[in-house]
Amino acid sequence: MKVRVYYEDTDIGGIVYHSKYLNFCERARSELLFSKNIEVFNTQTNSGFVVKSINANFIKSATLGDILEVKTKLKEHSKVTLTLIQSIFKGDQKIFEMEVVLVYLNNGKPSRIDNKLIEMFANI
Repeated sequence: MKVRVYYEDTDIGGIVYHSKYLNFCERARSELLFSKNIEVFNTQTNSGFVVKSINANFIKSATLGDILEVKTKLKEHSKVTLTLIQSIFKGDQKIFEMEVVLVYLNNGKPSRIDNKLIEMFANI
């Protein structure tokens, strides 16, 4: 997914705030689900993915006006978790990478992830 850096994403020097990289990755994960017509979170069953942990590596800075690309790949999964690697590129240069562990909840409790969802993430 491509994203442009706007003024709201930066400090007074035009450098992207560290927390915005997490926002860009979250949007990319949501867009993956939206593009497959999968609900990001079902309020009726109180089900969806929540973040369990993040390990982030800030490599270089992005600045106001940059066009960034967020790439997502499945690293591993269990019955109730997905571990994704999300990388942000500015052109062909990687500027950020994180490993995020997601837990699937149903009625507020960790639950088995549908094989269709695992397949979808495996084929991105």
